[in-house]
Amino acid sequence: MTIPHSLSRAARNALDTSVLLRDAPRTATKPKAQLRRYEVSALLRNGDVSQTRHIAPALTVFEDAFCAFTRGSLVETEHGPMAIEDLLPGDTVLTHEGQSETVLWKGSVTLVPGREDSRGRTRPLTRIMSDTFGMQRPLSGVIAGPAARLLGTPAHLRHLSDGQPMLTPVAEFQDGMNVIETQPPTPVELFHICLKRHTVIGVDGLQFETYHPGVTAVRMMSHSLRTVYMNLFPHINSLSDFGPLRMPRAGEGEIDAITA
Repeated sequence: MTIPHSLSRAARNALDTSVLLRDAPRTATKPKAQLRRYEVSALLRNGDVSQTRHIAPALTVFEDAFCAFTRGSLVETEHGPMAIEDLLPGDTVLTHEGQSETVLWKGSVTLVPGREDSRGRTRPLTRIMSDTFGMQRPLSGVIAGPAARLLGTPAHLRHLSDGQPMLTPVAEFQDGMNVIETQPPTPVELFHICLKRHTVIGVDGLQFETYHPGVTAVRMMSHSLRTVYMNLFPHINSLSDFGPLRMPRAGEGEIDAITA
């Protein structure tokens, strides 16, 4: 059976990733970069679904594409809630506007949130107790990944939003009582999804954003790292294919602007 061209391209990109990393220059003064295994499923332009495995740097900009939802998180679809691990490219989900949108990409990674990496960094999760944001919001206890962003603004960031809806990292809502940090010492599988456009979807009764790399993060990477990053997204050809941010996001102390 002939392998479709688009599927072979996805496989070739996965191979190119390992070659680029192998050939990357190394210096004696810097610690050896930690690598991580990323699992990718994508709906290609010809209708095929590619499933590839990539070895790429354990850098925040890479991990954030995979670290939003924990296994068992329930995503709202037109047929009812579906566990994130069962959602596949080609399936549809409901946006906060009530529209049905097709999943084009799903990524997953397994990490130990409480284990320090080579830079002494951990990736804590956030546990949100039931009814924290109102009746059935969330429906039950939710554990969100470090890259998850909620549609909402905590009190200490309201000066940034000017009264407008804003997407905020879940860690900013931690209060030590209803929203708390947790760092399990065992492996946790995390997921994220891309739609055709950046938007907000219902997950466990809360409004979370779909994946978008943001305005500046990818532009700050070297050419070789950007190539490795792009290989993780076989459904697109360029960064512009992610489209614009649909609403402002709270970054590290500042607002990510909406691009046209």
